[in-house]
Amino acid sequence: MLAMPIDHGTAAELADPRFTVLVFSKTVGFRHDSIAQGIAAVAALGAEHGFAVDGTEDAAYFTDAGLARYRAVVFLNTTGEILNPSQKAAFERYIASGGGFVGIHSASDTEYHWPWYGRLVGTWFASHPQIQRATIRIGDAGHPSTKSLPAKWERTDEWYNFRTNPRSAVHVLATVDEASYSGGAMGADHPIAWCQTIGSGRSWYTAMGHTAESYAEPLFRLHLLGGIESAAGEAQGCARSGGK
Repeated sequence: MLAMPIDHGTAAELADPRFTVLVFSKTVGFRHDSIAQGIAAVAALGAEHGFAVDGTEDAAYFTDAGLARYRAVVFLNTTGEILNPSQKAAFERYIASGGGFVGIHSASDTEYHWPWYGRLVGTWFASHPQIQRATIRIGDAGHPSTKSLPAKWERTDEWYNFRTNPRSAVHVLATVDEASYSGGAMGADHPIAWCQTIGSGRSWYTAMGHTAESYAEPLFRLHLLGGIESAAGEAQGCARSGGK
């Protein structure tokens, strides 16, 4: 079953897209209420910035042929074990051959038994406190996903703690200041968005994006846009190679 195009503009806008991305939002565990808003936000960004967007929750699309038309695959609030062994192998080949990965929020609460995927995302989710306001500190103001953000960015979301700090394997783009909210468990260095290269492929992850309101925030949408364009190879990529 093929992914379905998302209606995000006129035929003229879709006639000659710069590239195409696949938004994959399959869940086996917890399902976020914000998935629909996330899909709509990516579709709107595509319409505004000239890229096409397909969406699916059908893992059968993870074949060599199915993935070949996409410059990047977005795991939007996925959860649980969502791909079978042949689909995992196809996705590994896709990244190895130069494909892009975008992970949003609970993409890190996905495929805990697949070591390669853990390296692709950077780490896995461990816990979170209640939704609250916190301060994000930008660590790389030159990356496409952070260049339009204030150096101290205050916003409300669900702030993930991770099983391990990914800094040794990824290029950290932003951290969350644990002094600005309650329930942080990673200490003074708490990465919240990062990127890396894996072989010829590109990976970008943000732990933000739990709430439906996130996807209407202009700054968060710019954050997503830069992540998508960098993972697709359409904007300056990650400044440092990460896990192999």
